[in-house]
Amino acid sequence: MKRRDALIQIIDSLHAEIAALQANDVTALETATAMKLQGIEAVAANDDVPLDAELETLAREAQRLNETARIYVNLMSANVRRRIEQLTGGGLPAYRPGIAATPQRMAAAAYR
Repeated sequence: MKRRDALIQIIDSLHAEIAALQANDVTALETATAMKLQGIEAVAANDDVPLDAELETLAREAQRLNETARIYVNLMSANVRRRIEQLTGGGLPAYRPGIAATPQRMAAAAYR
């Protein structure tokens, strides 16, 4: 596969990834990710040729779409984290025994 074709495959798979993320379609997401990884491997295999203007434009588009997909994943992760905190009463500070039971705090408490 030529570098140009591989970049186009990456762009198409990133569009499919974003659509799968929006639809919460795990199967489509797995398929799109596998296609994207194949395209990345093909680009890496043809890495010895310098980029011309068209390839550079395609690479920038792929990078932009990858950033968009990353933002979707981060938003979904934050929503899941927030929902778990709501369900478990997570608004409370987490118990951290390393901080709560430090010798300095215990000693200070003994003199109060």
